[in-house]
Amino acid sequence: MPNIRLDIEYDGTNFAGWQIQKNGRSVQEEIEKAIQKIFQASIRVHGGGRTDTGVHARGQVANIFIEKNINIALLAKQLTAVMPHDVVVKKTSQVSHDFHARHSAKERRYRYCISRSSTAVQRNYCWQVFSQLDVDAMNECANEILGEHDFQSFCKTIAEAGHYRCNVHTANWVEVAQMLEFEITANRFLHGMVRALVGTMVNVGRGHTLLLDFKSILDSKDRANAGMSAPAKGLFLEEIVY
Repeated sequence: MPNIRLDIEYDGTNFAGWQIQKNGRSVQEEIEKAIQKIFQASIRVHGGGRTDTGVHARGQVANIFIEKNINIALLAKQLTAVMPHDVVVKKTSQVSHDFHARHSAKERRYRYCISRSSTAVQRNYCWQVFSQLDVDAMNECANEILGEHDFQSFCKTIAEAGHYRCNVHTANWVEVAQMLEFEITANRFLHGMVRALVGTMVNVGRGHTLLLDFKSILDSKDRANAGMSAPAKGLFLEEIVY
């Protein structure tokens, strides 16, 4: 039985997240429905990143096991053809039997987009922030989170793995025209972690939170001390590295 990797892109605007839920449309469910339609079989899709409500993905990865003889090279087009337009399977390939989209991942990369001017075209894909931001101070915050830390202050639920430690490999803010982008890579991410980090860093950039206090917030291990979560629509899962 072949193990097949799916490389997926989706617009998260009208999704309640990746994972199947009782009361909400999910990306995982749409893909499983497409598989059911093509193969008349109920097959579980294992995702590499559990994105939240409204979060987008350019580099989501999933894997499935299919007993039937199929043309793997054509499977991406077959699945995309029967799914809603806000989900695309970009590529399908056979991988080793022990490959698991989530558990085999070594690193994930997220990008958060802020627009510093009004935008109609990008309004569903960024947070529009019009106040003056001290980007240098925000990058100082990004430097503070490099390496391994306990990120309980930036997690909105109990960590599934039983601990809140993540090893952040890269984190930086970059100005691109009227956009301000935060890119972060780590071995793992907690629920709501990137959005909480962005919201807190923006508070620093606005001058509402002192740069010196950011490290204290990280060390406090208390979500109540961090800033608001940035809107989901600005967040993209860009890549999963194996």
